[in-house]
Amino acid sequence: FQVKSENKKTIWNTEEVPEGSEFDDTWDPREKPEYEISFKQHVGTEDVFFGMTGKDPSTACCEDIVIKIKLPETKYSDITLDIQDKVLDLRTPKKKLLLHLPYPVNSKEGRARFLSEEEILEVTLRILRKFDFINFS
Repeated sequence: FQVKSENKKTIWNTEEVPEGSEFDDTWDPREKPEYEISFKQHVGTEDVFFGMTGKDPSTACCEDIVIKIKLPETKYSDITLDIQDKVLDLRTPKKKLLLHLPYPVNSKEGRARFLSEEEILEVTLRILRKFDFINFS
């Protein structure tokens, strides 16, 4: 099996390297923060009272992923956040989180807010889904 490459000096093809592996640093001594992943869906009265759209409470019908990360003793200015299609990379001076996301997301249009009183970073990302019988939008 021969893989053709543009550059003869490369030892592997870019398709062989999993997404997010460039962030993985096993020798980093920073601890992993506590986090929670939840899913959010947009429902209207036609969903709640009439069940007209066929949505159910499963993650297959959710539009957003919400990740809440506890960052005690952290200032907003110390947070570095990088979002790829399937990876969330968060770094602070004391904490580091490399999180492989359960679904591909739109990395260009996410929202993040830091709740300083609770010391929680809340990241909301839109799930990228193919059109199917459940997800029409």
